[in-house]
Amino acid sequence: MKDLNRLKIVLVEKKKTSKWLAEQLGKNASTVSKWCTNTSQPDLQTLDKIASLLGCDKKELITD
Repeated sequence: MKDLNRLKIVLVEKKKTSKWLAEQLGKNASTVSKWCTNTSQPDLQTLDKIASLLGCDKKELITD
């Protein structure tokens, strides 16, 4: 199965943790961990919030 998002990579590039992201979004840390491991995916609205928090374009968070 192909990874659908690059969230883990972008977090590292931005020097942020999944725990930080979970706190910013008001989400459970295990939910964000599942996104980082591509076990599950955030919805588009959440993806937009993540991009805003990380100061990047949504396209950077999605694999091509």
